[in-house]
Formats: sequence, structure tokens, C-alpha cells
Amino acid sequence: MFVTTVLVKVKKEHIEDFIEATKKNHEESIKEPGNLRFDILQKIEDPTEFLMYEAYESEEDAKAHKETEHYRVWRDTVAPYMAKPREGIKYRSICP
Repeated sequence: MFVTTVLVKVKKEHIEDFIEATKKNHEESIKEPGNLRFDILQKIEDPTEFLMYEAYESEEDAKAHKETEHYRVWRDTVAPYMAKPREGIKYRSICP
């Protein structure tokens, strides 16, 4: 399993816009071959902070995600909503 977490800081005035666009990306991403999880989390103490947890069967499946139309639309749509560039962190699964 190949996992990426993405940390996103959103401008306060764009929180709802970000959520709407990200839900659309989620709905399509979970249909992708090799997708195991695609979770979107919002920090309770600071609602401008989000964590995306993306798990794929392989690194190749994760790379293929970035080639999809829905990902490109999401990336371009949310870019102006971000207070700073998003940070992706890659992991390999130990358990399970």
C-alpha cells in the first residue's frame, strides 16, 4: 500500500469553496483503480486546515491519480483558495 497525506491551509473566506471542490475530487478518486481510501479531514481547532489521506494499492496507482481529469480540475480550482502551497508527504505502509 502506498499512502500520501496532503496538508492544506485554506484562506478563511474560501473554506466552503474548498470543501465543495474537494468533495467532487473525492467522489471521483474513490472510483479509481487501485484506490483504497481517500479521506478528507478538517481540523477542529483551526477549520482552515485540512488533511487529505490517500491510500492506493501501489505507487503507480497514486501517480495515475495525478493524471486524471478530476484531479487536474481540483488542483486548478483550489489553488487560489490556499493560504500557502499544499504539502504532500509520501509513506509506505507497515501495517496493514
